[in-house]
Amino acid sequence: MKDLFWLDTGTGRPLVLLHGGFLDHHMWDDQIPAFASRYRVIAPDARGHGRSANATEPYRLTDDLAALLRHLDTGPAILVGVSMGASTAVDTALEHPELVSAVVVTGAGTSEPYYTDPWTNQVWATWHAAMAAGDLDASVEAFTLFTAGPHRTLDDLDPEVVSRERQMARGTMSKHTRDEPNLLVPVSDTWERVATIDVPVLAINGAVDSPDHIGMAERLTRTVADGRAVSIDGTAHYPNMERPDVYNKILEDFLNTL
Repeated sequence: MKDLFWLDTGTGRPLVLLHGGFLDHHMWDDQIPAFASRYRVIAPDARGHGRSANATEPYRLTDDLAALLRHLDTGPAILVGVSMGASTAVDTALEHPELVSAVVVTGAGTSEPYYTDPWTNQVWATWHAAMAAGDLDASVEAFTLFTAGPHRTLDDLDPEVVSRERQMARGTMSKHTRDEPNLLVPVSDTWERVATIDVPVLAINGAVDSPDHIGMAERLTRTVADGRAVSIDGTAHYPNMERPDVYNKILEDFLNTL
């Protein structure tokens, strides 16, 4: 585990906070202190993100997480994830169910996403073209549009939230080069298997996130045995950063039902 970074703070039931793609554990800065008084909060940086080393051999994010939880001798844990982190949480419920007691997702269903919304596809295309060209500034700017979602501009957001998101994205994107191999091994048949997840699943979506992101999370909660979905008004892909007070209350209420 020496090549991976994580925070481990507080005592109580394990609550694992999984950040979105190209970000890092700092996206949870408004949650970590709020929950560490009652939970053991574990917030890793995924491989190739933040302070964790880049991959040198094939890996799966779910296996990294499982290895971390076993290393910390903890579990089953409540897994809370946004975007890529949500995908990792769901994959872990499928691949390592003995380590998971509940799942909370935002803006994702499984690690096999699909996109039909024109705005989402346009942002993806612009962002990936910038990454392929090795243009860090353009990559960060295109990626940051997900913070606003399809119905707002970045000027509509709290500048502090946008600044934090840009800073994390730049930190992780600058660790990578356009010619490096992609060593991430996909988890297969996730949508076919999600009905087997038997722990409680909650989706906390941003109400003005892209319809694809909301739709995948809601499909997940409709498919599992015990799923429910709520939305936070005036937020898009990162509701925990935009309205942490509302997000934390929803998460706290859910945790109290477990």
